[in-house]
Amino acid sequence: MRAIADPSAVVSPYISFTHDEWAELRAATPLTLSEDDLLRLRGINERLSLEEVVKIYLPISRLLNLHVGASQGLYRATAQFLGDTTAKVPFVVGVAGSVAVGKSTVARVLRELLARWPNHPKVDLVTTDGFLFPNRVLSGRGTLNRKGFPESYDLRRLLQFVADVKSGQPEVTAPVYSHLHYDIVTDQVQVVRQPDIMIVEGLNVLQPADRRPAAGSVFVSDFFDFSIYVDAKESDIQRWYIERFLTLRETAFKKPESYFHRYAALKVSEARRVARQIWGTINGPNLRENIQPTRTRAHLILQKGPDHVVGRVHLRKI
Repeated sequence: MRAIADPSAVVSPYISFTHDEWAELRAATPLTLSEDDLLRLRGINERLSLEEVVKIYLPISRLLNLHVGASQGLYRATAQFLGDTTAKVPFVVGVAGSVAVGKSTVARVLRELLARWPNHPKVDLVTTDGFLFPNRVLSGRGTLNRKGFPESYDLRRLLQFVADVKSGQPEVTAPVYSHLHYDIVTDQVQVVRQPDIMIVEGLNVLQPADRRPAAGSVFVSDFFDFSIYVDAKESDIQRWYIERFLTLRETAFKKPESYFHRYAALKVSEARRVARQIWGTINGPNLRENIQPTRTRAHLILQKGPDHVVGRVHLRKI
């Protein structure tokens, strides 16, 4: 007998899968990454394994491949109807989530997997860090300590960039950010030339437009064909952030040219205190106020457990 839904149950716009249930959706998608690839793609202190790639990321690449194929077919049909011979329109994927949650690794892995499908081999990855205002601008506004908050980004420039790529412009440039120098690189740009897929990764990419009369009516997420939110409990993300800070203290911070070089000489206990303070005053509030509220705008939510492994996947119902 078919079960009858409990009318008192909370209705969710998502279908939820366990780790193993999601893995079954891989079908016959081949594994195209090696251990050497993972070494290159992993973020600091992340434990991404080939098994997780097989169970979590191969099904995602298959799902996105199906979406891209459908989108390409629809575009061809529309172009034929209109007699339009303009350039192809890229499929745009947004990847959002907190600092230290692992969204950059997710974006890099998906770029590698998607580029190995024959029908969309050209995949570009752009991070919104490049659209942060330069430090001199943030310092002049007294908001350098709010870097990563929505107001620290040149949203007009970011919106124009995504709109130009989505409209099929032959060549569009994006600014480049240096995590070592903690600032925009003034003499370098990333060039995007009509990719099949463009992945846009960043903290606030799923934020809706500000609908006040003085604000624009669109935001970057309006140009996304698919969006992913990398989620975890804040206590876990905070722990990962502190662990990453301690690792950087032993590596990148030791470089004299590093913006955070002053932290390299800290004792472990002092470094932990500084990392907790940064989380408590900047990253934590930004997560709660601006990033986490966009979670339910995503098409797909990857729910990580304390071990950094995706334990559940939530797919928005169509």
